[in-house]
Amino acid sequence: MSRRRLRALVVVEQLRLRSPGGIGTYARGLLQGLGELGDGTPELELLASRPPGRPDPLEALGHPVRASVFPGPVLTRLWDRGVLSAPSGFDVVQAVSLATLETGGTPLVSTVLDLLWRRLPEAYPDRGRAWHEAALHRSLRRAERWIVPADVVAHDLIDAGAPEAGVTVIPLGSDHLPPPDDAAGAALLARLGVDGPFLLSVGTLEPRKNLPRLLDAYRRVRGELPEPWPLVMVGPTGWGEQLPAQDGVVCTGLVAPAELSSLYARARLLAYVPLIEGFGLPPVEAMVVGRLARGRPPRHRRHRRRPAPAGHRRGAPPAAPGGRCGPVGRAAVVGRRPAACRHLGRVGPWLTGGSRAHRTSRTCPTHHRPARPRPSSSRST
Repeated sequence: MSRRRLRALVVVEQLRLRSPGGIGTYARGLLQGLGELGDGTPELELLASRPPGRPDPLEALGHPVRASVFPGPVLTRLWDRGVLSAPSGFDVVQAVSLATLETGGTPLVSTVLDLLWRRLPEAYPDRGRAWHEAALHRSLRRAERWIVPADVVAHDLIDAGAPEAGVTVIPLGSDHLPPPDDAAGAALLARLGVDGPFLLSVGTLEPRKNLPRLLDAYRRVRGELPEPWPLVMVGPTGWGEQLPAQDGVVCTGLVAPAELSSLYARARLLAYVPLIEGFGLPPVEAMVVGRLARGRPPRHRRHRRRPAPAGHRRGAPPAAPGGRCGPVGRAAVVGRRPAACRHLGRVGPWLTGGSRAHRTSRTCPTHHRPARPRPSSSRST
């Protein structure tokens, strides 16, 4: 007799946001990978707030959607306060972020991509730090297992109170972007007035991404480049001061995934210089399409070395670190060494070959039978 398929409820409220960010990328990649597991594919259902209209955009992900009658801000507050809980009838609930909910006794798996508000509090607004800290404590109280993308995040989470045996390190997948849409990418660059080689930066425009320093470096070395290549900055506007206008710098805002793939493929170099990062997807995304990624490794302060947590699995290596002159300064050197670019372009996809969505999802606790449920008592959402 065949084994019953595991039924999993995946909390994807992040995908309702206008700019779902890295958590949204993780959620889509997780669902993509879980759908490629063959006979072991769990039966998935998505949980989110009231859709903005009909049809529900989440239905395009190919799984049933259980949409609440409440809008997102109201629903998450009700989850936070324990007023509403997850519907019954599932073997496991997986939250793709710290936005968790009571599960009525069903085992909960919580993904924690970083605890950076603790490491670099000045890079977060007061309200954001307060919510993340409270959400972390709710996750520690409610969940049985936690998924993190890197050792440093596992160490932070264990220091915060998670049991070491319950933390699993699963590096993020790298094959979530569609193939480049060359026509759309060319049209986008034409609208921006970019004709020819360019440098690329990808990420939300916020203090943690260290963009003022990147712009300063670009201004200093632009005259040393083989040509005055423009710097194309892709990403939504976050919080903090707006970046000043600067010669050669072009901001695109959000772009479609296929357009982003095209920009990665066309760029001479990706400059990625965050002050601190939990994982850092853009360098891996760039390497998948064979593009060079340069940047200094993010500094993780107060990091105490310890053995890797239980469940650790190796993934794609980090992007090559930049030298003393910084990532844009290195572009002046790289631009004069096209053979090095071609070589790195060939090996990039090979280096990231171990970080595929279906492999990442196969190691995810959602793919395995959960522990026994715990009693709870809140109303279902």
